[in-house]
Amino acid sequence: MKTKILKSAILGMISILFFACQPKKEEAVAIDKEQIKNEIQALENKMAEMFNDRNVNAGEYYADDAVTFSQNKPPIVGKMEIEKSIKADLNNFPKGYQIAFVVNEILPSSDGNQVVEIGNYRVSDSTSAPLYTGNYIAVFEKRDGKYLCVRDMSASDKNKNEEAKKE
Repeated sequence: MKTKILKSAILGMISILFFACQPKKEEAVAIDKEQIKNEIQALENKMAEMFNDRNVNAGEYYADDAVTFSQNKPPIVGKMEIEKSIKADLNNFPKGYQIAFVVNEILPSSDGNQVVEIGNYRVSDSTSAPLYTGNYIAVFEKRDGKYLCVRDMSASDKNKNEEAKKE
């Protein structure tokens, strides 16, 4: 009889320890995808405005450790190098040309701290006639309460070499 009571007590303690040591289930964080999309679109609008004004401040969009992947260039590392590259590109961007970025889709992490954005861009002339378009992917991280781009890559829909051959 004593053995049964002892076995029951040991089994009871093991059960208590087993259930007490279970990891707590984290509650899912409710994220507002529409709000995140609006925040990312606002960043894209600000970047387009800086492009169009020919006055780029990479700190408004990129994280210090950002990397951008552009066509026909090696990866550009760091927001200051990215800013230099954009400013050099803008020297070849004809006056009157305008760019616009559109967020098509966002894929936020479960906590909303990281977001993959899929979008497109359009370059138009001073009469708003579209000249060329392209697509991009950007990865944002929320740092100090603000989304910053940490990686991006773009691709034009039209081959510029084909354009040059036609001229």
